[in-house]
Amino acid sequence: MTSQPSPSLSEKSDSYNNATKGVSVLTGDPKSAIRKLAGPMFIAMLLMTIYNIVDAFWVAGLGSDALAAVGFMTPLFMVLIGFGNGIGAGATSAISRRIGAKDKAGADLVASHSILIMLIISVVLTAAIVPNITAISLLLGAGDVAGLAADYGLVIFSGTVFVLFTNIVYGMLRAEGDTKRTMYAMAVSSVINMVLDPVLIYYLDLGVAGAALATVISIMFVTVILFYWIWIKKDTYVTVSFKNFRLKSAVIKDILGVGIPASTEFFLMSLLVITLNGILVSVSGTDAVAIYTTGWRVVMFAIIPQIAIGTSLVAVAGAAYGARLPGKLRIAYIYSLKLGFIIALATSLLTWIFAPQITLLFTYSPESAHIAPGMIAFLQVMCFFYIFVPPGMMTCSMFQGVGKGMTSLFLNFLRNLAFIAVIAWIFTYYLGMGQEGVWWGVVAGDMLGGVVALVWAMVYLRLLTRVEERINSESA
Repeated sequence: MTSQPSPSLSEKSDSYNNATKGVSVLTGDPKSAIRKLAGPMFIAMLLMTIYNIVDAFWVAGLGSDALAAVGFMTPLFMVLIGFGNGIGAGATSAISRRIGAKDKAGADLVASHSILIMLIISVVLTAAIVPNITAISLLLGAGDVAGLAADYGLVIFSGTVFVLFTNIVYGMLRAEGDTKRTMYAMAVSSVINMVLDPVLIYYLDLGVAGAALATVISIMFVTVILFYWIWIKKDTYVTVSFKNFRLKSAVIKDILGVGIPASTEFFLMSLLVITLNGILVSVSGTDAVAIYTTGWRVVMFAIIPQIAIGTSLVAVAGAAYGARLPGKLRIAYIYSLKLGFIIALATSLLTWIFAPQITLLFTYSPESAHIAPGMIAFLQVMCFFYIFVPPGMMTCSMFQGVGKGMTSLFLNFLRNLAFIAVIAWIFTYYLGMGQEGVWWGVVAGDMLGGVVALVWAMVYLRLLTRVEERINSESA
């Protein structure tokens, strides 16, 4: 086996300078940092969500049963993504706080621990889900489409380790302000996925399993790229190494202190989807599930800018908190809110106007055309949902950044279960609104959750500022 040539001194210097550009942005002006980090993240997530819509477009050609089958597997897949994004958020928070405190060795240690945690979770999830996928699909209420749901789930969950690895590394790159490379990797994954979808679904006649296989292959390809950057090219700011590695419980606790609550947030969202799917099936059948889950892909597309801003805020808030600069933290949070509100208003207006055209993308086949009126109505109701997304999302991102994962989790619990699920049940059954009761329940719960989150954040920032002022006055 041939060895890789060692980089020259000038190459090492260039790599270091390139790696620290992101760190300089992260620790600089918070408004500028949010914009610069969110831009590449927006493009990357835009491509990923376009892939999701394209995926739904091709699956729609198989009929509403296929759409419903994927919809029933969606909550479980959200749990998987939740573990990846959750531990990734934990890594982002812990690494960025150490970067803010100028502790590179500590940041490296967090990165290595994050990879190890990911491997352990991958083994456990794969062993638990893959052998039991048919029983799980039935448990999720798939009923007549349980076979299709199991076909999709068997393939998608066989790639668990690749899904988790990519999400963890994305979190590490975001922590050091390197969102451009995250964008490149996610873009490659999306393009490969979109190219493979029609080939595997129709040309090779694999159906919904083909859609899942396209996803797994694309993520495997990106895994190779990320592996090359970290362990062969070695030009990232943080270093992942297991040479002389020793487990440290404090580091694990720090990562999981944000990672577990963040992962649980996705579990709550999955539980919410399962609950809402159950309500929809009971009042309107599987077509209602097809409308909701397919329409929700459009909603996720519409809130991409919010997710990009919130994801960037985690790193910026972590760096500000690590540097003990509460004023900078407040500026980053308020700026993210304002930016989010402006985008939300524009999104609502555009969705209302173009709801019929958007619906046509998913109802073009004779098998799915009958759900078009319901989907148009759903998308127009969701226009009121977007407006209250920024306070909830930005608040949770800020608390994740400062290491208060449990606060973020509690706010999400209030929003998803205490507000949305309960209100949707009341609107659907008690007020007799049918499937539209679920839609308006989502809007009302989002509204209440956003208000509570905003008040909580402002109180926290005020208290944090007072504590820091008192400490500074005592040390003066």
